[in-house]
Amino acid sequence: MKPIIPKEKFNSFSNVKNVIAIMSGKGGVGKSSVTSLLAVYLQKQGFKVGVLDADITGPSIPKVFGLNKKAFATENGIHPIETTKGIKVMSINLLLDQEDAPVVWRGPILSNTMKQFYTDVIWEDLDYLLIDLPPGTGDVPLTAMQSFNLKGLVVVTSPQEVVNLIVQKSINMAKSMNINILGVLENLSYLKCPDCDKEIKIFGNGVKEEYLNEKGIKLLGRLPIDPEFASLCDDGKVELYPEINFELEEKMKDILKEL
Repeated sequence: MKPIIPKEKFNSFSNVKNVIAIMSGKGGVGKSSVTSLLAVYLQKQGFKVGVLDADITGPSIPKVFGLNKKAFATENGIHPIETTKGIKVMSINLLLDQEDAPVVWRGPILSNTMKQFYTDVIWEDLDYLLIDLPPGTGDVPLTAMQSFNLKGLVVVTSPQEVVNLIVQKSINMAKSMNINILGVLENLSYLKCPDCDKEIKIFGNGVKEEYLNEKGIKLLGRLPIDPEFASLCDDGKVELYPEINFELEEKMKDILKEL
């Protein structure tokens, strides 16, 4: 019989309704980009949203939102930084003196830092807290699944066959932990030709829906390769994207129904 691990609680200054973790089996599939995109669209629908950047050794959330201020602490807890649209963000890069300073910590310290971001940050009233997990199935994702009250998990993948194999490990991990998988979101699925509007599948045909159906998991959607989106993330202006790509907005509305 597995030991029961008590769930971590938010502090008395936080009232968070739904906690959703975003996971990927490997790096490089755009998990943090997808997390920021989900946050932006949820906020646009009128929800109060926060993002906990749990990728302690490879944080990128502050960069895509263009955050340069430093988080600070009072006797009540740690105060997150807000984006221009009001999304609350906590990341290790908001505490470091130099954002390019490496975080060379072992697994237990990484997990404890994520826990502190969960329990010690003053999130106030949030409809959704999105947790951007590091890639893989190591200490930090394991701690999140064991210690947090997750409404569910979104698995981000890309079309390559090798990634499809690895995403199965993420799905099996979540199922073994009895975590509700809200669905799989495929990123980098295709590039739309600007001249003929044809969808070019650069990395292959994508995640096998037959496998997902066997596991009882939904394919939330397939997101395109968009150079404009990449450019906005590099410039810290991801919150402007919904005003630019109206086609993707319709896709996101269907995805958000599952959250």
